[in-house]
Amino acid sequence: MHYVQNRLEKPNEGAMPISVPPITLRQLRYLTALEETGHFREAAESCGISQPSLSVQIKTLEEALGLILVERGRGHVRLTLAGREVSGRARSILDATQGILDLTVLLQSGLGGTIRLGTSATLGPYFMPHVVGDLHRTHPDLRLYIREAAPRDLLRELNDGMHDLILTQLPIAGATLTTTRLFREPLALAMPADHPLAARTSLDGPDLAQQTILSLSPSYALHDQISALCVETGAALSRDYEGTSLDALRQMVAMDMGLTFLPALYVKSEIEGRAQDVVVRPFRGRRFARSIGLVWRASSGAGPAYERLAMVMRDTARRFPELVIEG
Repeated sequence: MHYVQNRLEKPNEGAMPISVPPITLRQLRYLTALEETGHFREAAESCGISQPSLSVQIKTLEEALGLILVERGRGHVRLTLAGREVSGRARSILDATQGILDLTVLLQSGLGGTIRLGTSATLGPYFMPHVVGDLHRTHPDLRLYIREAAPRDLLRELNDGMHDLILTQLPIAGATLTTTRLFREPLALAMPADHPLAARTSLDGPDLAQQTILSLSPSYALHDQISALCVETGAALSRDYEGTSLDALRQMVAMDMGLTFLPALYVKSEIEGRAQDVVVRPFRGRRFARSIGLVWRASSGAGPAYERLAMVMRDTARRFPELVIEG
């Protein structure tokens, strides 16, 4: 049997190494601008240079690559097949370069660029609008991309790199994660307006004995906290009806299906000052509360910026007397 060696499998030891042509980001930007406008003059104007300068740079790029990138003619121009392929890759390079610049701004100034923030649906809608307003005034160069999910999904997505950091209920376990506490948020007991306990100004553990307590599903950290309290107080945690949201819990309480615990920010946003068939009463003063914080990957390299963001969030939280600032 004869074996034929594929010459592509092993380069010729005496061959010269492939040289990288001297191309620049500016040239790539000019090429993408030419594809967008279809005209040398308009492309030059969008890049802030003269038309002859842009033409020279495109020609230099063609010579460096050994390819014809532009079909030249009067008026409208178009890119060749090679030009379109190079332009498509150029856009990816330019986007990646902008990402590096955004990161540089973020690390040098403390807060800038784009931050991907994941947050719990039981917290984000009632706290983040206030934070976003403050950030817009104090850090106009910062872009905050916010996505809501269940807390345990947030942790997985943080580890997968989908989020830069998450705003969630603590504690969060993970040796590769960094956590900073923001505040403690009291949980108030919600009940139908005609419930016997509604006549009380505040409630304690013995008041829950034999009461049916509604909660969110186990995918929420709040579920575990309420479940532990039910065991401690002798309350019955409903297994038949688990809320999919805080609004769903409130509606089930209004239908006298049980009592539930609602976070202070939700109460302030959705219940206080409104005619409701649901009332809330404080439980154990401030002792029954959930701890809220920011969590990020320790390897991110952006810890100082995230600590600065945490300071902004604490300042926002100070506007709510119900909250106890931590950290």
